[in-house]
Amino acid sequence: MLRHQDTQQNSGGPVGSSTATDVDHRSRAERHTTSARSSSWLPKILYLALLLWLAALTPVAVAKTPGEVAIGEALRDATLLGLNGPARRLSEFRGRPLIINVWASWCAPCRQEMASLERLAWQEHPAKFAVIGISTDDYPEKAQRLLKSTNATISHYIDRQLQMENMLGATHLPLTVLVDADGRVVAKVYGAKEWDGPEALKLIDKAFRSRTSAPPR
Repeated sequence: MLRHQDTQQNSGGPVGSSTATDVDHRSRAERHTTSARSSSWLPKILYLALLLWLAALTPVAVAKTPGEVAIGEALRDATLLGLNGPARRLSEFRGRPLIINVWASWCAPCRQEMASLERLAWQEHPAKFAVIGISTDDYPEKAQRLLKSTNATISHYIDRQLQMENMLGATHLPLTVLVDADGRVVAKVYGAKEWDGPEALKLIDKAFRSRTSAPPR
């Protein structure tokens, strides 16, 4: 019995208890396991970061509207309902270049560029183009109120059932579409511009320069 007790005392405690050395070994093992788990996640995190970086470098494709007419293609004919004048068919504008501005009364950048479009329409230009506006407002009255408050003189029309909005590709506003005398789209400009300024006039001249235009009707 005494010999058994001595064995317990020499071992540092009762049989089955943990010594400081045992605890230290377990702590090291746990640290090793945690480190291994962290190391296993590292390649996954790096891979995810690489994917995000590649996604940032990849250019985002602009979504097209249903039935959008691309640059170089001819616009389909459509009836335009007048907001400040009579209705007209789109085909009636063929024979000289046409600038179509797509806007809405709630669109601040659209309102911002309206005055410059008016000034552009009254300028003398070699291409002798026409300028019209197409509102995408749901309610014609709102568009008409804006036109009245701005003393608009160029012809404006109201879109119906997204017909012109989709055909012209108005994914966001304002959109200005430059059309040649044959009814083909030659340029699309998203966002507001000072349309009677040097930059815009250079763009218009480049778009219509090599295209013959008939005398205005």
